[in-house]
Amino acid sequence: MDFKHVSVLLNETIDGLNINPDGIYVDGTLGGGGHSYEICKRLSDKGRLIGIDQDGEALEAARERLKEFEDKITLVRSNYCEIDTILKDLGIEKVDGIVLDLGVSSYQLDNLERGFSYKSDAPLDMRMDQRQNKTAADVVNNYSENELFRIIRDYGEDKFAKNIAKHIVMARKEKPLETTAELSEIIKASIPMKFQAKGGHPAKRVFQAIRIEVNNELGILENAIKDFVSSIKSGGRLVIITFHSLEDRIVKKTFQDLARGCTCPKEFPVCVCGKKPEIKIISRKPILPSEEELEHNSRSKSAKLRIAEKL
Repeated sequence: MDFKHVSVLLNETIDGLNINPDGIYVDGTLGGGGHSYEICKRLSDKGRLIGIDQDGEALEAARERLKEFEDKITLVRSNYCEIDTILKDLGIEKVDGIVLDLGVSSYQLDNLERGFSYKSDAPLDMRMDQRQNKTAADVVNNYSENELFRIIRDYGEDKFAKNIAKHIVMARKEKPLETTAELSEIIKASIPMKFQAKGGHPAKRVFQAIRIEVNNELGILENAIKDFVSSIKSGGRLVIITFHSLEDRIVKKTFQDLARGCTCPKEFPVCVCGKKPEIKIISRKPILPSEEELEHNSRSKSAKLRIAEKL
């Protein structure tokens, strides 16, 4: 299957990076290489791109897509949270910009064998890095009812989380859950019919929640943002695209914390904390897809882009 992925907010991302042609840039979620391709087009012979992805199929697809720039690119199979180690191994102290496009790619959704989509019948996998052991099947079959409830409530923001968790546990007593179709049917049976007509497919939020849990997507994000900022030169940019409110909330709050200076109580006559702002927030409000993009790429609907500049 060809690795097809339409990069979301592509022009806005490239503009946000404010690319220095001689600079070093990191694409922390390389995917099919859409953002990286546009970055490479703007680099001089001195410029360099580091592409990171934990999905081996994505790396191979990106390598093919970026082959005309092979002298400028270095591709690494890893998670973006390992940015410090990756740059150290490459002998790079600081970079000029980093882009992060969070969430699941179109290819991963459309490749039925990967088990990300609730619209097909496939093994319950959902691993972005297929070298890891934990799968979606492990989560739905081995987690306690309370753990499932917490994940679906917190990561899926589904108001029927308690009932869905209860139905999953009841169903697996009969036999282990093995496929996305089985899970999807259990979720449907857990939600009253009058609510199923609203807000898209009834399984959408639960699949999101399980995917986040399998890949520890939120657990690594806040610390990774801080590591990114430490890795960027003064004047360099960090551009992050999120696809649901939980991610966006973490990015927004972490940016605000990093942009804040002194945190001493107001009654203190002088600062004793010594905290200085590390970034300037370029986009006070998130940048959203245009009407034209929404029309051509329905998967961009929930995307939000935030930009920060290293001081």
